[in-house]
Amino acid sequence: MARPTIKDLAEAAGVSVSTVNRVIHEAGAVRRPTRERVLHAAEKIGFYGLGSIERSILDSRETHRLGILLQQGGRAFYRDLGEALRRAAREFSDGKVELSLEFLDDLSPDNVSNRLTDLGTNCESVALVAAEHPLVSDAIDSLIRKGVPVAGLIAPLTARGSVGYVGLDNWKVGRTAAWAFDKMCKAPGEIGILVGNHRYRNQELNESGFRSYFREHNSGFTLLEPMSTYESAAVAREMTEQLFAEHPDMCGLFISGGGITGALAAIRSCKPREGFVSVGYELIEPTRSGLIDGSLTMVISHPMEALAKETIATLVKSKRSGPDAGALTVNLGFEIYTSENV
Repeated sequence: MARPTIKDLAEAAGVSVSTVNRVIHEAGAVRRPTRERVLHAAEKIGFYGLGSIERSILDSRETHRLGILLQQGGRAFYRDLGEALRRAAREFSDGKVELSLEFLDDLSPDNVSNRLTDLGTNCESVALVAAEHPLVSDAIDSLIRKGVPVAGLIAPLTARGSVGYVGLDNWKVGRTAAWAFDKMCKAPGEIGILVGNHRYRNQELNESGFRSYFREHNSGFTLLEPMSTYESAAVAREMTEQLFAEHPDMCGLFISGGGITGALAAIRSCKPREGFVSVGYELIEPTRSGLIDGSLTMVISHPMEALAKETIATLVKSKRSGPDAGALTVNLGFEIYTSENV
Protein backbone atom coordinates (compact mmCIF):
# COMPACT_ATOMS: atom_id res chain seq x y z
CA MET A 1 0.00 0.00 0.00
CA ALA A 2 1.19 3.52 -0.82
CA ARG A 3 2.06 5.53 2.23
CA PRO A 4 -0.46 8.25 3.18
CA THR A 5 0.12 11.66 1.62
CA ILE A 6 -0.54 15.15 2.93
CA LYS A 7 -3.78 15.10 0.92
CA ASP A 8 -4.82 11.86 2.67
CA LEU A 9 -4.03 13.42 6.04
CA ALA A 10 -6.06 16.53 5.20
CA GLU A 11 -9.06 14.37 4.28
CA ALA A 12 -8.71 12.23 7.43
CA ALA A 13 -8.52 15.34 9.64
CA GLY A 14 -11.27 17.22 7.78
CA VAL A 15 -9.06 20.20 7.01
CA SER A 16 -7.41 21.72 3.96
CA VAL A 17 -3.99 20.73 2.61
CA SER A 18 -2.71 24.24 3.41
CA THR A 19 -3.79 23.77 7.06
CA VAL A 20 -1.84 20.53 7.27
CA ASN A 21 1.22 22.30 5.84
CA ARG A 22 0.90 25.04 8.47
CA VAL A 23 0.66 22.42 11.23
CA ILE A 24 3.85 20.79 9.93
CA HIS A 25 5.85 23.97 9.44
CA GLU A 26 4.22 26.68 11.62
CA ALA A 27 1.95 25.01 14.17
CA GLY A 28 1.71 28.17 16.26
CA ALA A 29 -0.39 29.77 13.52
CA VAL A 30 -3.06 27.05 13.84
CA ARG A 31 -5.67 26.81 16.60
CA ARG A 32 -4.93 24.13 19.19
CA PRO A 33 -8.06 21.99 18.52
CA THR A 34 -7.14 21.90 14.81
CA ARG A 35 -3.53 20.97 15.60
CA GLU A 36 -4.71 18.14 17.81
CA ARG A 37 -7.17 16.91 15.18
CA VAL A 38 -4.40 16.76 12.57
CA LEU A 39 -2.06 15.02 15.01
CA HIS A 40 -4.64 12.38 15.92
CA ALA A 41 -5.45 11.78 12.25
CA ALA A 42 -1.72 11.41 11.47
CA GLU A 43 -1.39 8.80 14.21
CA LYS A 44 -4.47 6.95 12.97
CA ILE A 45 -3.46 6.69 9.29
CA GLY A 46 0.26 6.21 9.93
CA PHE A 47 1.37 9.43 8.26
CA TYR A 48 5.10 9.36 7.49
CA GLY A 49 5.63 12.92 8.81
CA LEU A 50 4.16 12.24 12.27
CA GLY A 51 7.46 13.10 13.98
CA SER A 52 7.64 16.47 12.20
CA ILE A 53 4.08 17.28 13.28
CA GLU A 54 4.82 16.36 16.89
CA ARG A 55 7.99 18.49 16.93
CA SER A 56 6.22 21.43 15.33
CA ILE A 57 3.36 21.28 17.83
CA LEU A 58 5.80 20.93 20.73
CA ASP A 59 7.80 23.96 19.58
CA SER A 60 4.63 26.04 19.15
CA ARG A 61 3.29 25.49 22.66
CA GLU A 62 2.84 28.53 24.87
CA THR A 63 5.60 28.93 27.45
CA HIS A 64 4.66 29.57 31.08
CA ARG A 65 7.38 30.97 33.36
CA LEU A 66 6.31 30.00 36.87
CA GLY A 67 8.03 30.52 40.22
CA ILE A 68 7.54 28.68 43.51
CA LEU A 69 9.13 29.30 46.91
CA LEU A 70 9.12 26.34 49.30
CA GLN A 71 10.60 26.02 52.76
CA GLN A 72 13.67 24.09 53.87
CA GLY A 73 14.69 21.43 51.36
CA GLY A 74 16.05 19.35 54.23
CA ARG A 75 12.50 18.67 55.45
CA ALA A 76 11.03 15.52 53.93
CA PHE A 77 7.65 17.05 53.12
CA TYR A 78 9.04 19.97 51.13
CA ARG A 79 11.64 17.80 49.43
CA ASP A 80 8.87 15.43 48.28
CA LEU A 81 6.66 18.34 47.24
CA GLY A 82 9.48 19.87 45.20
CA GLU A 83 9.94 16.61 43.29
CA ALA A 84 6.18 16.36 42.67
CA LEU A 85 6.05 19.95 41.41
CA ARG A 86 8.89 19.34 38.97
CA ARG A 87 7.08 16.24 37.65
CA ALA A 88 3.84 18.17 37.29
CA ALA A 89 5.64 20.92 35.37
CA ARG A 90 7.23 18.40 32.99
CA GLU A 91 3.93 16.61 32.41
CA PHE A 92 1.78 19.73 31.99
CA SER A 93 0.09 19.34 28.61
CA ASP A 94 -1.24 22.84 27.92
CA GLY A 95 2.06 24.52 27.11
CA LYS A 96 5.69 24.37 28.21
CA VAL A 97 6.39 25.16 31.85
CA GLU A 98 9.68 26.78 32.81
CA LEU A 99 9.65 26.29 36.56
CA SER A 100 11.88 28.27 38.94
CA LEU A 101 11.68 26.43 42.25
CA GLU A 102 13.59 27.52 45.35
CA PHE A 103 13.93 26.11 48.86
CA LEU A 104 14.46 28.73 51.56
CA ASP A 105 16.46 27.85 54.66
CA ASP A 106 16.27 31.42 55.94
CA LEU A 107 12.57 31.97 56.68
CA SER A 108 12.95 35.50 58.02
CA PRO A 109 10.38 37.95 56.58
CA ASP A 110 13.23 39.99 55.05
CA ASN A 111 14.60 37.04 53.12
CA VAL A 112 11.21 35.69 52.06
CA SER A 113 10.06 39.06 50.74
CA ASN A 114 13.36 39.64 48.92
CA ARG A 115 13.35 36.22 47.28
CA LEU A 116 9.70 36.66 46.29
CA THR A 117 10.46 40.02 44.69
CA ASP A 118 13.42 38.59 42.77
CA LEU A 119 11.39 35.61 41.59
CA GLY A 120 8.63 37.87 40.36
CA THR A 121 10.99 39.77 38.07
CA ASN A 122 11.53 36.66 35.93
CA CYS A 123 8.24 34.78 36.34
CA GLU A 124 4.71 35.40 35.10
CA SER A 125 2.97 33.84 38.10
CA VAL A 126 4.29 32.76 41.52
CA ALA A 127 3.29 30.74 44.58
CA LEU A 128 4.92 30.48 47.98
CA VAL A 129 4.71 28.90 51.41
CA ALA A 130 5.16 31.63 53.99
CA ALA A 131 4.07 33.02 57.33
CA GLU A 132 1.95 36.15 57.46
CA HIS A 133 4.05 39.29 57.85
CA PRO A 134 3.72 42.90 56.65
CA LEU A 135 6.96 42.63 54.65
CA VAL A 136 5.68 39.55 52.81
CA SER A 137 2.29 41.19 52.18
CA ASP A 138 4.01 44.28 50.81
CA ALA A 139 6.14 42.20 48.44
CA ILE A 140 3.00 40.39 47.24
CA ASP A 141 1.24 43.68 46.56
CA SER A 142 4.26 44.96 44.66
CA LEU A 143 4.16 41.95 42.33
CA ILE A 144 0.40 42.19 41.84
CA ARG A 145 0.73 45.85 40.85
CA LYS A 146 3.27 44.76 38.22
CA GLY A 147 0.80 42.25 36.81
CA VAL A 148 2.26 39.11 38.40
CA PRO A 149 -0.40 36.98 40.18
CA VAL A 150 0.56 35.47 43.54
CA ALA A 151 -0.87 32.44 45.35
CA GLY A 152 -0.35 31.11 48.85
CA LEU A 153 0.58 27.44 48.86
CA ILE A 154 -0.51 25.25 51.83
CA ALA A 155 -0.85 28.34 54.05
CA PRO A 156 -3.28 31.10 52.93
CA LEU A 157 -1.79 34.58 52.63
CA THR A 158 -3.34 38.03 52.66
CA ALA A 159 -2.42 41.36 51.09
CA ARG A 160 -4.27 44.41 49.82
CA GLY A 161 -4.50 42.77 46.40
CA SER A 162 -6.20 39.44 45.65
CA VAL A 163 -4.02 36.48 46.65
CA GLY A 164 -4.81 33.00 45.37
CA TYR A 165 -4.60 29.80 47.41
CA VAL A 166 -3.93 26.12 46.76
CA GLY A 167 -4.17 23.77 49.73
CA LEU A 168 -6.53 22.16 52.22
CA ASP A 169 -9.59 23.55 53.96
CA ASN A 170 -7.66 23.93 57.19
CA TRP A 171 -10.70 24.55 59.38
CA LYS A 172 -12.02 21.15 58.30
CA VAL A 173 -8.61 19.60 58.96
CA GLY A 174 -8.82 20.82 62.57
CA ARG A 175 -12.37 19.56 63.02
CA THR A 176 -11.45 16.18 61.57
CA ALA A 177 -8.53 15.88 64.00
CA ALA A 178 -10.88 16.74 66.87
CA TRP A 179 -13.37 14.12 65.67
CA ALA A 180 -10.59 11.53 65.85
CA PHE A 181 -9.82 12.36 69.49
CA ASP A 182 -13.51 12.40 70.40
CA LYS A 183 -14.09 8.97 68.89
CA MET A 184 -10.81 7.25 69.85
CA CYS A 185 -10.04 8.49 73.36
CA LYS A 186 -11.49 6.11 75.94
CA ALA A 187 -12.55 9.03 78.13
CA PRO A 188 -12.34 12.83 77.92
CA GLY A 189 -9.15 14.35 79.26
CA GLU A 190 -6.43 16.86 78.52
CA ILE A 191 -5.16 17.24 74.95
CA GLY A 192 -1.87 18.97 74.18
CA ILE A 193 -1.53 21.08 71.05
CA LEU A 194 1.67 21.84 69.16
CA VAL A 195 1.81 24.50 66.45
CA GLY A 196 4.81 25.56 64.44
CA ASN A 197 4.23 29.29 64.24
CA HIS A 198 1.05 31.27 64.88
CA ARG A 199 1.76 33.39 61.80
CA TYR A 200 1.04 30.42 59.51
CA ARG A 201 -2.65 30.84 58.83
CA ASN A 202 -3.19 27.17 58.06
CA GLN A 203 -2.08 26.27 61.58
CA GLU A 204 -4.24 28.98 63.14
CA LEU A 205 -7.22 27.69 61.16
CA ASN A 206 -6.41 24.11 62.18
CA GLU A 207 -6.55 25.09 65.83
CA SER A 208 -9.72 27.13 65.34
CA GLY A 209 -11.51 24.19 63.73
CA PHE A 210 -10.14 21.85 66.40
CA ARG A 211 -11.57 23.95 69.21
CA SER A 212 -14.87 24.60 67.45
CA TYR A 213 -15.56 20.87 67.17
CA PHE A 214 -15.17 20.32 70.91
CA ARG A 215 -17.30 23.35 71.77
CA GLU A 216 -20.03 21.87 69.61
CA HIS A 217 -19.77 18.14 70.37
CA ASN A 218 -17.86 17.36 73.57
CA SER A 219 -16.94 19.98 76.12
CA GLY A 220 -15.61 17.31 78.48
CA PHE A 221 -12.15 17.52 76.94
CA THR A 222 -9.67 20.12 78.19
CA LEU A 223 -7.66 21.67 75.36
CA LEU A 224 -4.33 22.94 76.64
CA GLU A 225 -2.84 26.17 75.37
CA PRO A 226 -0.93 25.61 72.12
CA MET A 227 2.85 25.48 72.33
CA SER A 228 5.01 26.78 69.46
CA THR A 229 7.73 24.54 68.04
CA TYR A 230 9.02 27.20 65.61
CA GLU A 231 9.14 24.39 63.02
CA SER A 232 12.07 22.83 64.93
CA ALA A 233 12.29 19.12 65.78
CA ALA A 234 14.46 19.87 68.83
CA VAL A 235 11.99 22.42 70.20
CA ALA A 236 9.06 20.09 69.45
CA ARG A 237 10.71 17.33 71.47
CA GLU A 238 11.35 19.70 74.37
CA MET A 239 7.76 21.01 74.30
CA THR A 240 6.30 17.49 74.16
CA GLU A 241 8.43 16.29 77.06
CA GLN A 242 7.33 19.37 79.02
CA LEU A 243 3.68 18.56 78.31
CA PHE A 244 4.10 14.99 79.61
CA ALA A 245 5.93 16.24 82.71
CA GLU A 246 3.26 18.84 83.54
CA HIS A 247 0.25 16.78 82.46
CA PRO A 248 1.07 13.10 83.10
CA ASP A 249 -2.55 12.05 82.56
CA MET A 250 -2.80 13.79 79.18
CA CYS A 251 -4.97 11.65 76.89
CA GLY A 252 -3.74 12.94 73.56
CA LEU A 253 -1.53 15.25 71.51
CA PHE A 254 -2.44 17.18 68.35
CA ILE A 255 0.72 17.98 66.35
CA SER A 256 -0.53 20.71 64.03
CA GLY A 257 2.79 22.29 63.05
CA GLY A 258 6.39 21.51 62.14
CA GLY A 259 8.91 19.52 64.14
CA ILE A 260 6.89 16.31 64.22
CA THR A 261 10.00 14.11 64.29
CA GLY A 262 10.92 15.64 67.64
CA ALA A 263 7.41 15.16 69.00
CA LEU A 264 7.47 11.49 67.95
CA ALA A 265 10.83 10.98 69.65
CA ALA A 266 9.38 12.42 72.88
CA ILE A 267 6.28 10.21 72.69
CA ARG A 268 8.46 7.13 72.26
CA SER A 269 10.70 8.05 75.20
CA CYS A 270 7.92 9.18 77.56
CA LYS A 271 5.80 6.07 76.97
CA PRO A 272 2.34 7.59 77.55
CA ARG A 273 -0.47 5.64 79.17
CA GLU A 274 -2.42 3.01 77.27
CA GLY A 275 -5.02 4.48 74.92
CA PHE A 276 -3.05 7.68 74.32
CA VAL A 277 -4.11 9.24 70.97
CA SER A 278 -1.81 11.34 68.78
CA VAL A 279 -2.74 12.99 65.49
CA GLY A 280 -0.13 14.46 63.17
CA TYR A 281 0.21 16.15 59.83
CA GLU A 282 1.60 14.89 56.47
CA LEU A 283 2.50 11.34 55.47
CA ILE A 284 6.30 11.30 55.24
CA GLU A 285 8.70 8.53 56.21
CA PRO A 286 8.93 9.55 59.93
CA THR A 287 5.14 9.76 60.33
CA ARG A 288 4.69 6.51 58.44
CA SER A 289 7.08 4.87 60.90
CA GLY A 290 5.17 6.50 63.74
CA LEU A 291 1.90 4.99 62.54
CA ILE A 292 3.49 1.56 62.26
CA ASP A 293 5.09 1.57 65.73
CA GLY A 294 2.04 3.17 67.39
CA SER A 295 3.55 6.50 68.43
CA LEU A 296 1.10 8.14 66.02
CA THR A 297 -2.57 7.19 65.83
CA MET A 298 -3.65 9.10 62.72
CA VAL A 299 -2.15 11.36 60.07
CA ILE A 300 -3.97 13.96 57.99
CA SER A 301 -2.10 14.64 54.78
CA HIS A 302 -2.06 16.68 51.60
CA PRO A 303 -2.56 14.58 48.46
CA MET A 304 0.94 15.26 47.15
CA GLU A 305 0.49 14.60 43.42
CA ALA A 306 -2.85 16.44 43.28
CA LEU A 307 -1.36 19.38 45.19
CA ALA A 308 1.51 19.64 42.70
CA LYS A 309 -0.70 19.37 39.61
CA GLU A 310 -3.26 21.88 40.92
CA THR A 311 -0.49 24.32 41.83
CA ILE A 312 0.93 24.31 38.30
CA ALA A 313 -2.53 24.50 36.71
CA THR A 314 -3.62 27.35 39.00
CA LEU A 315 -0.48 29.39 38.32
CA VAL A 316 -1.04 29.01 34.56
CA LYS A 317 -4.71 30.01 34.88
CA SER A 318 -3.75 33.02 37.00
CA LYS A 319 -1.13 34.08 34.46
CA ARG A 320 -3.61 33.88 31.60
CA SER A 321 -6.39 35.72 33.39
CA GLY A 322 -4.13 38.30 35.07
CA PRO A 323 -4.24 39.62 38.66
CA ASP A 324 -7.26 41.83 37.95
CA ALA A 325 -9.47 38.79 37.32
CA GLY A 326 -9.58 37.92 41.03
CA ALA A 327 -7.81 35.30 43.10
CA LEU A 328 -8.17 31.62 42.28
CA THR A 329 -8.79 29.34 45.26
CA VAL A 330 -8.38 25.57 45.12
CA ASN A 331 -9.34 23.55 48.21
CA LEU A 332 -8.11 19.97 47.95
CA GLY A 333 -9.56 16.96 49.70
CA PHE A 334 -7.20 15.61 52.35
CA GLU A 335 -6.03 12.05 52.95
CA ILE A 336 -6.30 10.18 56.26
CA TYR A 337 -3.87 7.44 57.28
CA THR A 338 -3.71 5.00 60.19
CA SER A 339 -1.53 1.96 60.84
CA GLU A 340 -3.99 -0.07 58.79
CA ASN A 341 -3.59 1.74 55.44
CA VAL A 342 0.05 2.87 55.21
